[in-house]
Amino acid sequence: MPQITPGRMDPAALEALLDERIDWRFKGLPNSLSGLSIRDARDRRPNLFGDGFLPPVTVLDESALTHNLTTMADLCARHGFAHAPHGKTTMAPQLYARQFEHGVWGQTAANASQLRIYRAFGVSRVILANELVDAAALRFIAGELDRDRGFEFWCWADTERGVELMTAALREAAPSRPVDVLIELGVPGGRTGCRDRTAALKVAEAVAASPVLRLTGVASYEGAVAGDTSADGLATVHTHLTELRALALDLAERGHFDGVDQVVVTAGGSSFFDQVVEVLGGPWPDGLPVLPVLRSGAYLTHDEGYYARSSPLGASPRLDGPRLRPAVRAWAQVNSRPEPRLAFITAGKRDVPYDIDLPVPELRRAGGVTSALTGCTVTKVNDQHGFVRLDRDAALEVGDWVGLGLSHPCTTFDKVPLMPMVGADGETVVDLIRTFF
Repeated sequence: MPQITPGRMDPAALEALLDERIDWRFKGLPNSLSGLSIRDARDRRPNLFGDGFLPPVTVLDESALTHNLTTMADLCARHGFAHAPHGKTTMAPQLYARQFEHGVWGQTAANASQLRIYRAFGVSRVILANELVDAAALRFIAGELDRDRGFEFWCWADTERGVELMTAALREAAPSRPVDVLIELGVPGGRTGCRDRTAALKVAEAVAASPVLRLTGVASYEGAVAGDTSADGLATVHTHLTELRALALDLAERGHFDGVDQVVVTAGGSSFFDQVVEVLGGPWPDGLPVLPVLRSGAYLTHDEGYYARSSPLGASPRLDGPRLRPAVRAWAQVNSRPEPRLAFITAGKRDVPYDIDLPVPELRRAGGVTSALTGCTVTKVNDQHGFVRLDRDAALEVGDWVGLGLSHPCTTFDKVPLMPMVGADGETVVDLIRTFF
């Protein structure tokens, strides 16, 4: 198994984050915390329902989050994978720190703006999961590679023109070491990536010929290959990952990895990581120093919708081990019951994700007591309202709080600049998580 060392962050930058003062910019936070630093507000351990938090408010569940961190860390260790989750899911450096504490190797970014935030907090290893052709972004990367000898960086390439633009910009920036590049493999009609091995080999030759780039592996996002986890979908993903593996072996046989001390082979969103560990985790030829890297990001909070259905550790698990647990919930308030079987809650498109599934009413808070909520369905959302259809016997009144299960964490965190994290009782706030979108 490869030697995998956890990534690092800048503890001083994380500590400085907690000095930021709470004020009107942070929706949902109570007036009683205004003027306090994030650190001091956290240390007060306010109550979500008793200390003036304003609905709608989205919260994290600390125990579920810790469970998910441990579950994925154990899976990666068991299969010999490094883990570089998609930090773009949360854009929350405090959560990156928790991931690194649980053995995460690096973080994955999608664009240069995200990378700049990662570097502001000293993230030591970053995979940028795109071909990067912007000259200003490449100058920034060159500067970071020169400034910090411990910083490790990889980006992807899938066109000869992209390699040409990268080379031109980096030649001008003149970094002291080359930029590591992974050849991205895609599929016809899919997202980015070389459409076949012939195209991939041409891009690899272009990278190898560049004086400022270094070819160090291959990459893919298999989530774009299949739209579901049916038997056909899983077979399609398996075939694609097998071709990614074959591409890596082909490049190695052609000498492209000669002298490279670590060949990165990376895939793995949050729906098919069972296929990734099966195909890419198998034995590699002696002498080929492959580091398989999983990039699952939504595992951290999981959800009550899309990933509950599709994750290998979701409601219908395809891997052995503990299931992931939903760790994010929104609380809204009923502010209208204009019809016998219709209620409105104070959570809409500006507050909760709705791009894949609508929120699911799960809990009711009334009279200081939280209980299970049944017979209610969110049927649509406007900008600031959720439409809730009630069964005949559903108990829901104006003024009640409603706890909503959410789907797709990737469109959850961007709506909340400072997210409370609650302890085991579901209402004591034990941390406040700052996001940067």
